[in-house]
Amino acid sequence: MTTIKGPAVFLAQFISDEAPFNSLDSICKWAADLGFKGIQMPTLDNRFIDLKQAAESKTYADELTGKIATYGLEITELSTHLQGQLVAVHPAYDDLFDAFAPKEVHKNPKARTEWAVQQMKYAAKASQNLGLNAHATFSGSLLWQYFHPWPQRPAGLVEEGFAELAKRWTPILNEFDQCGVDVCYEIHPGEDLFDGETYEMFLAAVNNNPRACLLYDPSHFVLQQLDYIQYIDFYHERIKAFHVKDAEFNPTGKQGTFGGYQSWANRAGRYRSPGDGQVDFKTIFSKLAQYDFKGWAVMEWECCIKNQQDGAREGAAFIKKNIINVTDKAFDDFAASGSDSAFNKRILGLQE
Repeated sequence: MTTIKGPAVFLAQFISDEAPFNSLDSICKWAADLGFKGIQMPTLDNRFIDLKQAAESKTYADELTGKIATYGLEITELSTHLQGQLVAVHPAYDDLFDAFAPKEVHKNPKARTEWAVQQMKYAAKASQNLGLNAHATFSGSLLWQYFHPWPQRPAGLVEEGFAELAKRWTPILNEFDQCGVDVCYEIHPGEDLFDGETYEMFLAAVNNNPRACLLYDPSHFVLQQLDYIQYIDFYHERIKAFHVKDAEFNPTGKQGTFGGYQSWANRAGRYRSPGDGQVDFKTIFSKLAQYDFKGWAVMEWECCIKNQQDGAREGAAFIKKNIINVTDKAFDDFAASGSDSAFNKRILGLQE
């Protein structure tokens, strides 16, 4: 077994135009002062990382790693959640998702997809240059708006959607394979990969590509009422990244999993700061340690109630408290009998 690395923090929810969240140096100092040991790095803001340069220049990647190391931090994974989303977009969402892409590809879905695919390939090489072995992203979606079968879905629609998704992702997965990096899909509402069944359909469509792995985030499963503990038993071999994000589900006589179009604060299912929700992190950390998870515990702060600075400070301590320093010996070694093959045969009555 391996002791999980951490605590780390996903920077996406903290980056802004205000100090200390507006430059790499200041945000690294902020994270280190709170006790974080790693940062998961979004890749669309050149103030923090130039993704193309990190892919094309090992010198730049080494300098970036060195700068971050001066604060006692490591990059845990790069994140292309927004670019991965744009690998597959249903036309119903074109206008909304254009905001994730450069203006020159707005109103041009084909060009936007090509840009997103190139971004993913840059991320593969950049991860390699930075010495990383896992990468965090979204799958995108062609089918999400059809998740509830009314009106009845046409026969073959889902299969066609996953075939197209696999067609778009296979060249990207191959690029990551050449770079020795796992693609860790965050299983998430709004993506075509939103639970175990959809992940397995995608795996089948990409011929069980060994690089098609998982970012485990239990918060999304609480909102779906999915057994997030058994999920680890099913998919631990594919879990290569981990978000520590809490959630709660409090259904009423007026709303349940779909939320009734309410604000986050007024939904039955809502995300909370680590330790404030219903997720059983004690069991999760035990399960991941048991299955020899070798990655980082990365706090993702999303809470409609608590201040983000308080959430970050408490989250660092929460992760540190939950990480299990795994044992290097069996607890009952003091009673070991020190046997050998002949001894075992004798006590089994197998001697001739």
